Amino acid sequence: MPRTRPGRTSMKELEPNRRIAVYPGSFDPVTLGHMDIIRRAAKQFDKLIVAVLNNTSKNPLFTVEERKALLEAVTSDLPNVEIDSFRDLLVRYMKKRNANVIIRGIRSVSDFEYELQLASTNHRLDSSIETIFMMTNPKYSYLSSSIVKEIAMFHGDVSELVPPEVEAALRVKFAAPKADKPG
Repeated sequence: MPRTRPGRTSMKELEPNRRIAVYPGSFDPVTLGHMDIIRRAAKQFDKLIVAVLNNTSKNPLFTVEERKALLEAVTSDLPNVEIDSFRDLLVRYMKKRNANVIIRGIRSVSDFEYELQLASTNHRLDSSIETIFMMTNPKYSYLSSSIVKEIAMFHGDVSELVPPEVEAALRVKFAAPKADKPG
């Protein structure tokens, strides 16, 4: 068991389900910013469930199954990462999965304000739910799936914004040849 200073408890010493975290999102598509959070969160927990939200009120570019397949491809080197989807209240989904930590990436102050509201609501619905905010690497602080889709739609270069598997899938979706890199 890891050693900690007297009076301190390490994450690993907490109750067993504390070691399972859920990183929910639409991931339409998954970006390098998402991957940064996934890789860092995977180091902190025994199991990280990346849960694709099946939101029927949105009109996604990729189906839930396509998003799951892309996530499985880009996380195949992370043995403790599981890809799943859900269409329920997040707190109910987490209870079913025996998890009580939500991972959320924060890019800006406006993200924090929105995410704090969600975290407070989730905690109100189930007080055993904790939310951990992870600051996005500054090099991805501007990055969003919406920006990626817009660039890809106009056949721009997204190679530095998404994993190669996602870049290829975007080219297929938008029937685009491989983009020329600027320079």
